[in-house]
Amino acid sequence: MQTKSEKATELFETGYNCAQSVFCAFAEDLGLDFETALKLSSSFGGGMGRLREVCGAVSAMFMIAGIKFGYTTPNNDSIKQAHYERIQKLAEDFEAKHNTIICREILGLPKGKDTPVPTKRTSEYYQTRPCEKCIADAAEIISNYIKNNQ
Repeated sequence: MQTKSEKATELFETGYNCAQSVFCAFAEDLGLDFETALKLSSSFGGGMGRLREVCGAVSAMFMIAGIKFGYTTPNNDSIKQAHYERIQKLAEDFEAKHNTIICREILGLPKGKDTPVPTKRTSEYYQTRPCEKCIADAAEIISNYIKNNQ
C-alpha cells in the first residue's frame, strides 16, 4: 500500500505543484473529489502563486489540518487557540527538518516575488530542487499528526 508521502511525491513528479501534491494525496480521506482538491490547492504552489512565501507543502498541511480538525465557531477563543497551536506545531515539525517554512529560503532565492511563469519540469529541475523532500516530509508530518490525534 502506497504511503501518503509516496503518493504526494508521485503527484509532484507528474507535474502538480507542491501544495496540490500534498493536499491531493489526502483528497479521498478528506471527502473531496480529486479535481476539486486540485483547484482548491492550485493557488498555493510556489509559496502562494510563486510569491515564494509559505511553502506550498506547508500550506497543504494547514489546509488538511483545517478540514480534519478546524473550528467553525467564530467566537470561541479556546477552540481557535487549540487550532492555532496545532498549526504552529505542524510548522515547527516541518521547520525542524528544513530550517524554515518559507519557500524562497528553502530554495535559496533572494527576497521578493518570483516571475509568475512556472519553471519547466526537467530532470535537472528535479535533481536541483529540494521540493520532493519537502513534499514527502509534509505528507508524513500531517499523516502522523492525523494518526496520533484521531
